[in-house]
Amino acid sequence: MEQSSFKVDQYYITKVDADKKSIYCHHDVMGELLVPTHKHDKAQMLYAEGDVVFVTTETKTYFLPARHFIWIPSGVAHSIHPKSENVMMRNLYFPVEKNEDEFYQSEGIYPVNNLLLQMMLFTNQWNGDLKKGSPNFVIAKAIKAILPQICLTNLPLELPLPKDARLGKILRHVENNLGETILFADVAHEFGYSERSLYRLFQKDLKMSFIQYYTIRRILKAIELLLERKLSVKEVAQEVGYNSVPTFSNTFFKILGQRPSDYLNGEEILERK
Repeated sequence: MEQSSFKVDQYYITKVDADKKSIYCHHDVMGELLVPTHKHDKAQMLYAEGDVVFVTTETKTYFLPARHFIWIPSGVAHSIHPKSENVMMRNLYFPVEKNEDEFYQSEGIYPVNNLLLQMMLFTNQWNGDLKKGSPNFVIAKAIKAILPQICLTNLPLELPLPKDARLGKILRHVENNLGETILFADVAHEFGYSERSLYRLFQKDLKMSFIQYYTIRRILKAIELLLERKLSVKEVAQEVGYNSVPTFSNTFFKILGQRPSDYLNGEEILERK
């Protein structure tokens, strides 16, 4: 563990921010299941391929599926938890500039379209500092520049972390029973709440309703199962408590912007080389 932490400190603190003006680039297979909490002066664009990555900040856990990227602004403390050691992580770290677009001020998860995929593919062999004025720096800066124009939908692939211990128990119950249909009234009764008081607790602590939390958690689990490529769409729907495939498909589309079948058949374009 000490060796792993030392490696992370060396990488994130010493290298990423060593040259304040460079764009730092790092592409590699994860090779470990935890990058401990850290932060850096540069903003981070993290693209994942091959499996799911969880990114945890002080207030939220972000769920980064393959073929998506997360934008992490400068100075945001976060830890990274890949589901598999074989996840390919592609990182670009950008120095903060004056009068930047407000897009760069907020954390967010976005799908990678074909244009961005091709630009990321172009960076495939880069590693280390891209010096200001170099051709590679110009290309990387262009990637950053187009993000506010093409990333118009910040996907709700995040769940707030509960502050209230009582709510933590309820969310663990939801987590352990995603294959069943969970009714709000039953949860309230089981944990000794009136529906009204439990509704208030969710809104106060998580800033969302039970059904919003439950729906997002089911879809996030479905993404994990789809990426494993062991189950059909119908089987995945059943595993996360949907008896109707059309209902599951429509809910998945509302959250992710594509059908489960399209996501299942998506190609991993930026494969390891």
